[in-house]
Amino acid sequence: MLEDLTTAMFSATAWPAAYPRGYAVVDVETTGLARDDRIISAAVYRLDARGEVEDHWYTTVNPERDPGPVWIHGLTSEALEGAPLFADIAEEFTARLTGRVLVAHNAVFDWQMIAREYARAEREAPVRQRLCTIALSKELGLPLPSHKLESLAAHFGVVQQRAHHALDDARVLAEAFRPSLLAAAARNVRLPLHECRPLTEWTDRPVTPRIGQQAGYGGRRQGGWRPSRKRPACPYPNPGRYEPGGRLKQGMRIAFSGDTSTERELLEDRATEAGLHVATSLSRLTSLLVTNDPDSGTSKVVKARQFGTPVVDEAAFGQLLADVEPAARE
Repeated sequence: MLEDLTTAMFSATAWPAAYPRGYAVVDVETTGLARDDRIISAAVYRLDARGEVEDHWYTTVNPERDPGPVWIHGLTSEALEGAPLFADIAEEFTARLTGRVLVAHNAVFDWQMIAREYARAEREAPVRQRLCTIALSKELGLPLPSHKLESLAAHFGVVQQRAHHALDDARVLAEAFRPSLLAAAARNVRLPLHECRPLTEWTDRPVTPRIGQQAGYGGRRQGGWRPSRKRPACPYPNPGRYEPGGRLKQGMRIAFSGDTSTERELLEDRATEAGLHVATSLSRLTSLLVTNDPDSGTSKVVKARQFGTPVVDEAAFGQLLADVEPAARE
């Protein structure tokens, strides 16, 4: 009913010229939430410019480690033993993503997992833009009780058959995305597209042993069954803000936002080793924000504008790291 009404509203309206020409609706199931976790299954629904399904694809993936919360995704070590490695399915995955906007529910999670798998396989993910259906539902002002996939599905009358199965989750999202896209087109809403920067530098860390089995999972609920990686406290006082055109100084507080070509933890490690303070949030005390997308509208970018915090991109930060001024001696 809602979709018919939306289609009728759209029928007298020209399709927005700036909208993408195709979409890849993606869902991945993983061994957990951390940077060293792996994809264990993936599904892609390819859609045309107006959200019509062209085809779909699904595969399990051997994560080369334990499968994580089996009670959620249902994929045991035995079930994954004969599955292909990510490197074996990377070419097929690439063919289904190339030239399309990646669409996912909480897209930053799916994108980061995919980018890391490509980096491990010494390949480059072919995605250049992503669209999060949570962000789109907010743009449309949908009256959802929560931002869970099941809430979005229920709003459009889509029936979930097997939650946390990549193929069914991707199907549900594809069926909910089409009426969302039609509604956006009818109102000429600007789609919340974000740039994706594939990882070009990556290093694996030893897998951290699990210390408990009660946790959230899959980017839909944040959990605590992996200990967070703690950094040593910066030994230098904060000398203040970075002066554009000058040098970084030991003790400066550095925040990061958005995708980077170098894996985020590597950048943070280098900043820490240079004597900088890596901050997880942005405040009036932040010396510098590093982002490749200063127009993204993320909370850190917005606060940087409000506070007048200097902003540089990843390449400029890399150059600054090569010549960090030592902390002043007392």
